[in-house]
Amino acid sequence: MESFQIRTRKNVELIEITAEVQQYLRRSGVQNGVIVLYVPHTTAAITVNENADPTVIHDIEEDLKRLVPRRQPYYRHREGNSASHFMASLLGPSVSIPFEDGRLALGTWQGIFFCEFDGPRTRRVQVEFLPAASQRL
Repeated sequence: MESFQIRTRKNVELIEITAEVQQYLRRSGVQNGVIVLYVPHTTAAITVNENADPTVIHDIEEDLKRLVPRRQPYYRHREGNSASHFMASLLGPSVSIPFEDGRLALGTWQGIFFCEFDGPRTRRVQVEFLPAASQRL
């Protein structure tokens, strides 16, 4: 398994990492299969969404902040970042993306986004390649 780091700048921030993931795939030499991306943090996530229009990502960030307010009288978590944990749970810690001929099989407008909900921080994304059965021989 490989991994790379991301330095986030804001408390809530979605950062496109498609190019970095494609570079890892290219270096792997694996041509066909599935790539699994995993974020080993409880206040971060990973997702696939539109990358052609930056207002979509802005809207996701803002709507998550409205949906899950930072301060609620009923939060009990002592660190004060319950909202960050909840946001991360909504999106999830991993994605699996097929690839063919060494290229991610993303849709025309899709990109891979690292999602920070308790930044700024230095984070890690783990990368695992699952070659197609024909390449495992």
